[in-house]
Amino acid sequence: MMYIDEIQEYLPHRYPFLLVDRVTEVETGVFIKGFKNISINEAYFAGHFPGNPILPGVLIIEAMAQLSGILGFMTGGRKPSDGLVQYLAGSSKVRFKRPVVPGDQLCMESRMITAKQGICKFECQALVDGKVVCVAEILTAEREV
Repeated sequence: MMYIDEIQEYLPHRYPFLLVDRVTEVETGVFIKGFKNISINEAYFAGHFPGNPILPGVLIIEAMAQLSGILGFMTGGRKPSDGLVQYLAGSSKVRFKRPVVPGDQLCMESRMITAKQGICKFECQALVDGKVVCVAEILTAEREV
């Protein structure tokens, strides 16, 4: 289990763009699970969409990429404090299955497929109440800052 203080050791993101609230399971080099609590207090809900707030799909992808980045750092035994960052390098096979709304807990899972020369590929899914809301393959690239 990783709480926010340890998560911030592995991600350079901060408010309002830190999209991982807790890591619940991790097996270095294999998989990671975590979640983001979705609150109506997020500014993007004012415009996406008025009267029908829905979490933007790109933020679901970003949240899965951030969770994957933690796994990438842990697998390599490094952190952003080493002068590195895990960039979102690509996404493919993205499918959105249902909307995510305020009050939901976005539970995410990422499984490492490959890791070569600082490029990692992950198979990801996001769920709400045990139902899949999004699937994607995510690529991250570890680079010096």
